[in-house]
Amino acid sequence: MDNRVSIAQTRIGRGPEVLRACGLGSCIAVGLFDPRNRIGGLGHMLLPSHPEDSPFGKAGKYVDIGISGMVEELVQAGASRTGLVAKIAGGANMFETTYQTLINSIGARNAKSARETLAKLAIPLAGEEVGGNRGRTVEFDLATGKMLVYCARDEDPILI
Repeated sequence: MDNRVSIAQTRIGRGPEVLRACGLGSCIAVGLFDPRNRIGGLGHMLLPSHPEDSPFGKAGKYVDIGISGMVEELVQAGASRTGLVAKIAGGANMFETTYQTLINSIGARNAKSARETLAKLAIPLAGEEVGGNRGRTVEFDLATGKMLVYCARDEDPILI
């Protein structure tokens, strides 16, 4: 079974499956997990929010509606809505310039959107590895809810 989660995609699964998102730069990976039912999902999201004036667009592309959509899918698949916890990784500032700061970079805005959306949905953020200026790959273990984050130029992964 293919466990890769590509850009603008979300995937739902059950333990012992491990979902993987590769090549995160400014994109953000959002992992949602129900520890009691060992069911979770991973999204590889590209932009912070869905434009209000656009009725179209792939939900997984946008952090705000991507997270909401994943929650709905998880509940339909048997997850407890009140038992969900989240982890996020990515949101790097890959192309620093004089005019683009860490505050207004797309990566920082993606991380902010993820935190705000999770807070609005009352889903606790159990861990994060965001920011900086290096790429990441994540593996999200749906048996344990642990997320391994492999950062470019680092030998050992970070466990969140």
